[in-house]
Amino acid sequence: LSSGINAEYGEYQTIQHYFIQINLSMKPLSSSVLRAIIMGPPGSGKGTVSSRIVDKFQFHHISSGDLLRHHIRNDTDLGREAKNFTTKGLLVPDSLVTKLILSELSKLKQNRQLLDGFPRTVIQAHELDKHHHIDIIINLDVPFETITDRISKRWIHGPSGRTYNLDFNPPTTPGKDDETGENLIQRDDDKPESVMQRLETYSEMTSPLLDYYAAQDKVASFAGTETNVIWPKIEKFLKEKTE
Repeated sequence: LSSGINAEYGEYQTIQHYFIQINLSMKPLSSSVLRAIIMGPPGSGKGTVSSRIVDKFQFHHISSGDLLRHHIRNDTDLGREAKNFTTKGLLVPDSLVTKLILSELSKLKQNRQLLDGFPRTVIQAHELDKHHHIDIIINLDVPFETITDRISKRWIHGPSGRTYNLDFNPPTTPGKDDETGENLIQRDDDKPESVMQRLETYSEMTSPLLDYYAAQDKVASFAGTETNVIWPKIEKFLKEKTE
């Protein structure tokens, strides 16, 4: 692994508790071309950061989940193929997800692209590299303890979907929906043990992928416990890369 991390962008601690150090002062890219992948564990604020990147830097955001749902909803050939798996409760195979992404990328003329949710494995990354050059990996390094605490304090009103957070947006009356007075519930997926299991699964899947891109000096990691702390670092980094 390479060394020379620029501490200005935040110390990067991997989910395997060792440090991947990278050189963030790599040669600036053309202002019109920047092809990036955003990575971060569930609950890291990846969706918010992606939206800000799109708004601020005019990237074309390609979410594998959104793209898959689009094809299924529009009954395309790829969508029908994917639906054969989803209706049975099965994961869509890597090969089909790769085909979906590469098909979408082949249509794009915009040179600023942000991949989200793909690749998930080194095999997918190898296949992507055969067809499409990636310049940078934007990795959100949010402590698992922070994510677990944040998500475990989320409660919802089942019928309406209204969401509360005991720290940031608590209900007026504890345990009750503000509008109806009905009881709030916590989803099983939001309970601490479930959150930690999802995070550990993410760790197992993505550590080899981060290693793969770190070996190419492509991983730029941004550490913090809040999106509003991480975002200025990412904004500064992208400004430097696109000037």
